[in-house]
Amino acid sequence: MTASDDRIRSKLTALVPALRHFHSALLDFAKGEYEFLNGPVQGPFALYSLVMNHPSFQWLRPLSGFMATLDEVLDAKDTPMTERNVADAKQALGLLFADSDTRFADFRAGYGRAKNDNRVRETEARWREILNSLEA
Repeated sequence: MTASDDRIRSKLTALVPALRHFHSALLDFAKGEYEFLNGPVQGPFALYSLVMNHPSFQWLRPLSGFMATLDEVLDAKDTPMTERNVADAKQALGLLFADSDTRFADFRAGYGRAKNDNRVRETEARWREILNSLEA
């Protein structure tokens, strides 16, 4: 590994927990919407099943997929990190929120409902701060 690889890897690694907190806030919001319509979720296994199978939670999948991909990239220790990795992360997150990309319209609709939630706003501000601090 080079100094550049270490620097880029550490910056992208800093993004991971911030995105997890954001995802958790969105998940809590989606759970609240679901419970308002259907009653309480009966424990973590029931919630897991809903997240995996119920349409009310499907809008979260693009963000979940991006996070899984970022984890895979960071776990590939034998592959050097470059500024291209940073640019790819910025582009992928940008596409999730870009009105011009219809593939993620469901995500944006769910995010649109959640974005005024205090925890969602706070966690979003944190990952965006980290993302904006990345070079590339």
